[in-house]
Amino acid sequence: MSVRNKKEDKDAAPEELLEVMDPLNRPLAVISRTQVHFQGLFHRSVAVLAYDGNKRIYLNKRSAACVLYPGRWTLSASGHVLPGEAVVEAAHRRLKIEVGAVPRRLKLIHIIKGCGETNYEFVYLFSAGQLIFSPRPDPEQVQDFAFFDKKDLGEMVWEFPENLTPRVVYFWRLGLIF
Repeated sequence: MSVRNKKEDKDAAPEELLEVMDPLNRPLAVISRTQVHFQGLFHRSVAVLAYDGNKRIYLNKRSAACVLYPGRWTLSASGHVLPGEAVVEAAHRRLKIEVGAVPRRLKLIHIIKGCGETNYEFVYLFSAGQLIFSPRPDPEQVQDFAFFDKKDLGEMVWEFPENLTPRVVYFWRLGLIF
């Protein structure tokens, strides 16, 4: 049996809570992220696509400290929707972390139904349009970033999918990135 002292409990970061959804995307309960993923429960997330002036997609390389897919290239910004948070607020929050700024307007372009390919997440896909600033991502979550044109990203999807998160590959195959 493990015994923890009060100081360890006080200093431990609280685990992220997520809202569990039913198969029709209606809220059911709030439980820990670990349990949501362990049990394969439906929940919500956001993904944001941002581009440069040459219509290249901004991708960030996940930090080596990330639990899932460390060191892989992923979409411009993505993350869970927290309980009580509007999806557009979640998209703005993740953009601030992963790109370093928030555009005035986001456009909802698609809602992907929760399924095995999305890790049972109902994904709200937004476009931030063209970035008019230099990205300044949070270095604790993003180790690098780059812009990819359609041809280069297509080659990565087909030849080196292990360098990308499954979300990038899935969205590419659905034709949602370009």
